[in-house]
Amino acid sequence: MNDRKPTPPDGLVIVDKPSGFTSHDVVAKMRGIARTRRVGHAGTLDPMATGVLVLGVEKATKLLGHLALTEKEYLGTVRLGQNTVTDDAEGDITSSADASGITREAIDTGIAKLTGDIMQVPSKVSAIKIDGVRSYKRAREGEEFDIPARPVTVSSFTVYDVREAVAEDGTPVLDLIVSVVCSSGTYIRALARDLGADLGVGGHLTALRRTRVGPYKIDTARTLDQLQKELAIMPLAEAAAAAFPRWDVDTRRARLLTNGVRLEMPDTYAGAGPVAVFGPENRLLALVEAQKGKAKSLAVFG
Repeated sequence: MNDRKPTPPDGLVIVDKPSGFTSHDVVAKMRGIARTRRVGHAGTLDPMATGVLVLGVEKATKLLGHLALTEKEYLGTVRLGQNTVTDDAEGDITSSADASGITREAIDTGIAKLTGDIMQVPSKVSAIKIDGVRSYKRAREGEEFDIPARPVTVSSFTVYDVREAVAEDGTPVLDLIVSVVCSSGTYIRALARDLGADLGVGGHLTALRRTRVGPYKIDTARTLDQLQKELAIMPLAEAAAAAFPRWDVDTRRARLLTNGVRLEMPDTYAGAGPVAVFGPENRLLALVEAQKGKAKSLAVFG
């Protein structure tokens, strides 16, 4: 008798993460659903946030480090008039100020300063390492420290609605319904904090939903409950074709590539970053990068 558990197929699972779960919680849950330890994620999502979290199962874990460098899209609510220790609604309020006098023109001017290629200081309660120690750990222990600003790109930062509200402590505040398209590594709660600082009243993020990671959109995502009932895995070849430029090779070159030979790459792929190489019958062979005109392997599948 063969008691070995069937191996789940290689591929990506696009999860609609629930609020209150860490990205690691979702990975742990998926290990149980898919019955494998080989599960990873392509970029964390804060516990408060919901939406697209890309998981790799089995061989697809090799794609994840390369997927993390893609553009992301969010819908969120920024509250002007209050700062919090975490720059979002999870943390204690550290200051309040009447935001009712802030005009739409002032908001738009502040938004414009935070759009394009900018230098951003990540939130202190974040997973960034400072001298080998997570920033949030230093913050919880009451340390005084600075996080260096990092370059990020905010392709678009749009305000859809401005709503007047009154906070629990009686402060008149403004809630902005926003969408953001940005590079990986951008903190939306830091945008909320910096917008509030620029307007002189403070700001923090009260809600966040990630609607896209690279080519993977919220309409293809499944909740954990749905995945528990039916595990939907995007096949490895389909996932790679959606995320990377495609290079098709014949049988001879496919054999050479999988045997470690560095093939000459067409000039069209120079500077393109990771490229997915496909052999006959739509078989994903490898992820490569052009280096001096030749294919340098980043991950081999075939």
